[in-house]
Amino acid sequence: MEHLIKINLPGGFISAGDLYEILLIAESAGATDIRFGNRQQLYFKVTADNLEDLELDMLKSEISYETDADIHPNIISSYVADTIFTHQEAWLREGVYKDIFDGFDYQPKLKVNVVDSNQTFVPFYSGNINFISSVVNNYWFVYIRFPKTIKVCCFPSLVYSEDIPAFAKAAEELILQQKDLFYDQSVVDEDLFFETLLARLPLAYRQISEALKLPDFSLPYYEGFNKYSNKYWLGIYRRNELFKLSFLKDICLLCLKSRIGQVYSTPWKSIIIKGIEQTDRNLWGQILSRHRLNIRHAANELNWQVEDICEEGLALKQHLVQQFEGADLRTYQLSFAIKTQPKTGLQASVVLKKTASGLYDILHTRDFNPNSKEEIFMLRR
Repeated sequence: MEHLIKINLPGGFISAGDLYEILLIAESAGATDIRFGNRQQLYFKVTADNLEDLELDMLKSEISYETDADIHPNIISSYVADTIFTHQEAWLREGVYKDIFDGFDYQPKLKVNVVDSNQTFVPFYSGNINFISSVVNNYWFVYIRFPKTIKVCCFPSLVYSEDIPAFAKAAEELILQQKDLFYDQSVVDEDLFFETLLARLPLAYRQISEALKLPDFSLPYYEGFNKYSNKYWLGIYRRNELFKLSFLKDICLLCLKSRIGQVYSTPWKSIIIKGIEQTDRNLWGQILSRHRLNIRHAANELNWQVEDICEEGLALKQHLVQQFEGADLRTYQLSFAIKTQPKTGLQASVVLKKTASGLYDILHTRDFNPNSKEEIFMLRR
C-alpha cells in the first residue's frame, strides 16, 4: 500500500536548501519521483513500511506535511511570474510577496490566491479568497468564491498588503463557522457576508476608485532557457508530471553552487529557476543532457489544467494532445481543463467535465475567457 505525501510551498517557492532536504527525506523513504500540483504544492508517494521512518524524519526537520489528505490547501501566488512575465515598473515585487507570506501565522483550510493583475500565468479566481493587485500601491481587490460554488463576489473595499493574512483568516473563519449560509450553498447572501466580515475586522480599508481591469488571456511559453534583463530563467515541464529525485537533487546543488536562492513551482505542474548567469548556462545544459530532459514541448501541450494525481485526466490530456498535433491545430490564447470530479475549481477556456454516466461534457467560457465563470455547453462525448 502506498501513501501520498503532500508538502505545501506557500507562495509557490522554496529555498534550494530546503527542497534538497525534502528530497533526501523522500529518497530515504523509498520515493523516486516528485510531482507538483495545480496549487504549486509538492507530492510524492511512500510505501506503508516506510511511513513511520518518514514521519520521524519530517518531525526532526520540522517540515509540515499531510498524508493522504488536503485539509490545508497551498497558498498560491504569481510570485513565480515576477520579472519574467510581468511589467518591471509594477509596484508588486519580491519584497511585497514575501512580507505577505510571512504574515500568515496559520495554515488556511480554504484556498487563498495572491495574484498580480498584470499577468495571465497564474489563475485569478481559482481560490476561495482571491487577492488581486490594484493600481494603488499596496492595495488589493478581494474576490470571494464561496466554497463548492462558482459564485464570485467582489469585496466592496481594497485591502492593504499587510492586512491580507488577517483578512483571509477572518473570512475563512466566517465561512466555516456558518456553512449553512456560505459553504456549498446554491444561493449566498453576499451582502450579509461582507457586512458581518466588516464588523468582525475593522481594518484600514480603501475605497475602490477604479474597477479591476484584467489583461486578455495569453499563456506565456513557460519552458526552456529564456533571457530577461542580463540573466536567464529556465522552465522545465514533464509530460508525465514526474520529476526524478536524482534530477531535482542536481538542480538544488547547482542552485546552491551558483548562489540561486529559490526554486519556483507553477500552477501548470512545472518548475522555474530564475537568476541564471550567462557564465553558468552551460552547467544547466549539462544537467538537462545528463538526465535526457526535453525542454521544448509544443504550446498545445503546455496549456492544460488536470486535477492532481489523476491518471484518467492525464491519459485523456495526452490522447487529445496527440489528436491536436495530428490535426495541426492552433490553440493560441486557449487553455483547457479536464475535470473528473465535481467542483474542483480548475479554470480554462475549454472545459471537459465528466458526467455521472462516464461521458464528458465539453463546455467553453464566455468569449473563451478562462476568468469567466459562465460556461456554455457545446457537446457530450
